[in-house]
Amino acid sequence: MSKFVYQPPTTPYLDVLYQDDDLVVLDKPSGLLSVPGRLPEHQDSLMLRVQRALPTAVVIHRLDMATSGIMVMPLNRPAMSHLARQFQERLTTKIYTAWVDGEVNADGGLIDQPLICDWPNRPKQMVDHQQGKPAQTLWRALTKRSDRSLIELHPISGRSHQLRVHMLHLGHTILGDQLYGTVCQKAAAPRLQLHASQLQFTHPVTGQRMCFDSPASQALEFLQ
Repeated sequence: MSKFVYQPPTTPYLDVLYQDDDLVVLDKPSGLLSVPGRLPEHQDSLMLRVQRALPTAVVIHRLDMATSGIMVMPLNRPAMSHLARQFQERLTTKIYTAWVDGEVNADGGLIDQPLICDWPNRPKQMVDHQQGKPAQTLWRALTKRSDRSLIELHPISGRSHQLRVHMLHLGHTILGDQLYGTVCQKAAAPRLQLHASQLQFTHPVTGQRMCFDSPASQALEFLQ
């Protein structure tokens, strides 16, 4: 097995969708860590890039390195407390878009399968009905083709690798998934075909409901 070499994209260096005195909303590219890794060569991350310009920014939720899409970072303690509570209490709305292997045989549904860390194979997660933590994902088909389907995913819970493992359980692995895919599924796309395409939350100061979109058609353009 070849050693992983971390080569995060640098163009654009930061893609800011919105900024005010309390928070900043960004579009993270695939291949960039949300937070620094343990090794010196894995320090480059969305968090450190933002903090170079906005030193008070903190991370309250994450996307996997291979996943692209929308993240919000608070810029002060009150905003951090307010936004973190929204994520913890499931008051945010997160929509993802993914290309998956094969043609799905339904128009949508609910995946309700508890998840736990597959400890001998970490960081992998797995379905475990005895010890797993509750995890639910709503999904609906946007496009069906004979070899792949475009799926909209709405995670109700927020478990690690939830969408990847739930789609694997459904029998339609996300294409380009280097962790859970077969050899053919890994080779089917140059990156994980999973994109955080919409995020909704309540502004911690104004109380306004805010909605941000990042078109999946651009992020996942390889398979359009």
